[in-house]
Amino acid sequence: MGRGARTMLAALAVLVTAAGAAGCGLGPGPGTGDVTMTVTRDFGAAKIGSITETKVPGSETVMRMLERSFRVQTRYGGGFVESIDGFAGDPSRHDWFYYVNGVQAPAGAASTAVDRGDRVWWDLHDWSATNSIPAVVGSFPEPFVHGIGGKRLPTTLQCAPGVAAACAGVSAALKAAGVPAPSQLLGTGSGSDSLGVLVGTWAQLRSVIAAGLIARGPAASGVYARFTGAAGGSLQLLDPDAHVVRTLGAGAGLIAATRDSVSEPTWLVTGTDAAGVTAAARVLSTAALHDHFALAVQGASELPVPESPVRGAR
Repeated sequence: MGRGARTMLAALAVLVTAAGAAGCGLGPGPGTGDVTMTVTRDFGAAKIGSITETKVPGSETVMRMLERSFRVQTRYGGGFVESIDGFAGDPSRHDWFYYVNGVQAPAGAASTAVDRGDRVWWDLHDWSATNSIPAVVGSFPEPFVHGIGGKRLPTTLQCAPGVAAACAGVSAALKAAGVPAPSQLLGTGSGSDSLGVLVGTWAQLRSVIAAGLIARGPAASGVYARFTGAAGGSLQLLDPDAHVVRTLGAGAGLIAATRDSVSEPTWLVTGTDAAGVTAAARVLSTAALHDHFALAVQGASELPVPESPVRGAR
């Protein structure tokens, strides 16, 4: 996150805190439960710690929950995290970022409330390729179950022709998580206030807005992978510097999430061909996606992206 953005958000956090102290807030709400917090580094490659709390105060914030369970040093007046359990950021290249239910938080942790069922994820990573990763897949089945900001959103599942098996697999995974998402034909459309899941080959999805962001690279989408070739027949996996470190061919799949400035996150279950889409649908599960920003797959290999030097294929 750039220095200017950090300063602006820190000021916002201070104003929100001051308003609450002056009695202008809404006051404590009902208690929340079953909240988890995970702390990792290098895009989820190394785990630092995690906690689960079955009961936290209704007025809980992400910062207070973090400080209660980890050793934390802050900066910018306490609005931003400098280090967690001794792991510190480097303002020129590495910093701490956090996500709630797989969505990058728009404000400082001191002013972000914790809601029932939230999955909070802190990660220390290199932001030289992009200072914004708007959505990640590593908190699945969130944000589909508990939503964003305490509000559950409708989910729209759109499937391209020729990928019926993959579409059925994605629908079953969502249904198992308690998310109703009847499938509809790709291009039917969904509102900006719903979560989208798109299933199809890259050639079929490339014209949608979310795919267009991924095609423009990590700086536009936060996704460290891109399809190449006239029909998207190759999938390039990138490192934190956005350099190509691996190229996959036929049968390669990808699960990734992103969002534009006006819509809720869109998830893509896609691949170089129909076999790749089926392979991607197969790993749409909490176990496979846990703590991954995005996940590529080919054959039996599951490849977290961006590719980290401290983590290889599983």
